[in-house]
Amino acid sequence: MLQSTHHCNLLAIRQAKHLASRITAVGIVSSHITRVYSDQVIGALASQAMASSKGSWAALALLLFVAVASTAVNGDHKLSASYYDKTCPNMERVVRAVMAYKVAGEPAVAPAVLRLFFHDCFVNGCDASVLLDSTHFSESEKDALPNESLRGFEVIDEIKSVLEHVCPATISCADVLALASRDAVAMLGGPAWSMPLGRMDSRTADREAAENLPSPHENYTSLVSMFTERGLDARDMTALSGAHTVGMANCGNYRDRIYDTDGDANIDPSFAETRRQTCPAGGNEGGMAPFDEQTPMTFDNAYYKDLIARRGLLSSDQALYGSGGEQDNLVEMYSRDGKRFAKDFAKAMVKMGNIHPSKGTTVEVRLNCKMVN
Repeated sequence: MLQSTHHCNLLAIRQAKHLASRITAVGIVSSHITRVYSDQVIGALASQAMASSKGSWAALALLLFVAVASTAVNGDHKLSASYYDKTCPNMERVVRAVMAYKVAGEPAVAPAVLRLFFHDCFVNGCDASVLLDSTHFSESEKDALPNESLRGFEVIDEIKSVLEHVCPATISCADVLALASRDAVAMLGGPAWSMPLGRMDSRTADREAAENLPSPHENYTSLVSMFTERGLDARDMTALSGAHTVGMANCGNYRDRIYDTDGDANIDPSFAETRRQTCPAGGNEGGMAPFDEQTPMTFDNAYYKDLIARRGLLSSDQALYGSGGEQDNLVEMYSRDGKRFAKDFAKAMVKMGNIHPSKGTTVEVRLNCKMVN
């Protein structure tokens, strides 16, 4: 029996050493990252990690082996805000510290990361599939047309790198993205909320599904249908659309609206004329425009005021207002009551973040968000 146990321990040690070499090989920790964040969180967290790692090599090896092993979604997994309380209690501080550093250097990072979370969750649930690079065996969702303008991947990679330094093979990329998007909203002046955690990372991407993300040209009925398919109702959809109170859009996404080729007459003529100055009618030329021209980098309720003024940038934005009834009442309420919007937005973000991958999806905790283990 002792010999058998010894053999298992040696096997586990080999597995741990293999995993350690994988961690080093993918460059999960760089000296630059350690140097930048050491004063904020790394020192304390590393000490804590060392203290908690006392015990046999075999125990550590088995823990790492189990942590990175893949499994299949069975539909019973529950998310919890306390999911990492014992395994990595300061992980939220790490995410917040890196996000604060990145946003301070480039504020546009915040709306970019928020958009990443939306595009991840709307394709087979919140499983970080949008972060995977293409391989010889799998196309990347990054290459789908709706995702060509996505940004912020390097921010998630950097957060994951720091977390792998302090809590190896523990935090999923899907949870990193969920927390980073929440912190992005708060750093733009929006609400904060408790984010349930415990998501796993998909081992596959689905470029075809990513091609069918909601487009800038959708009408109200189509939008409701797409959100309903993902367990989100019209109120969730309207609140989540308020994320367009920050960020920018490419000319190609709103050209049809400002030149009325979408058949959308519900537009302020002066707004259309302003946007045409930087977005010519033909070709692929044209610049970027803010979703909210008044406070483009502040997370507030100005988006809804723009809709009432018929100054929504995208056809899919303006589709939320102008048809009358309860939907118009909801937009008008958000335009008057910023606190109500913030509360509903936070609630809808949690609900969207609870969209699980389909049953049977193979998942794991990736060591590197760009590739499967």
